[in-house]
Amino acid sequence: MGLRIGMGVDFHQLVEGRDLWLGGVKIPHVKGALGHSDADVLLHAICDALLGAACLGDIGVHFPDTDNSFKNIDSKILLAKSAALIHAEGYSIVNIDTALCLQAPKIKPYIPHMQQTIAGILGLTVKDVSIKATTTERMGFVGREEGLMAYATVLLQSV
Repeated sequence: MGLRIGMGVDFHQLVEGRDLWLGGVKIPHVKGALGHSDADVLLHAICDALLGAACLGDIGVHFPDTDNSFKNIDSKILLAKSAALIHAEGYSIVNIDTALCLQAPKIKPYIPHMQQTIAGILGLTVKDVSIKATTTERMGFVGREEGLMAYATVLLQSV
């Protein structure tokens, strides 16, 4: 069995007047992430991890912010398209491990819904989708609530 590991990371500014989408779930907050799409850092990091594990480049290669067809796109669509690309290369997903880094809001209550959303898109069980969250103890751009970031690691196997 051929195994491949991929990692992804994404960052977005936080601004007023935008919705905050994390893991495909709309999170109530006074700020949202700024981006060409819905700026869901968690799903973008997972997309990059999937594409990287299959040596298919990154999210910007497949869904560039210079293409207006992706303007304000729901990142759940980008995740489904990324999964289709790795499946076309002969890979399936074993598991996903992620970490969100943001000062506020607290997202622990939303993690099960995020896991269900991601698992549903990718045809996995919630036990295959780990989501953790941390703060930066008020240090840096994350601690000042100027932005947020996410990391993702995936394990693929050839089918």
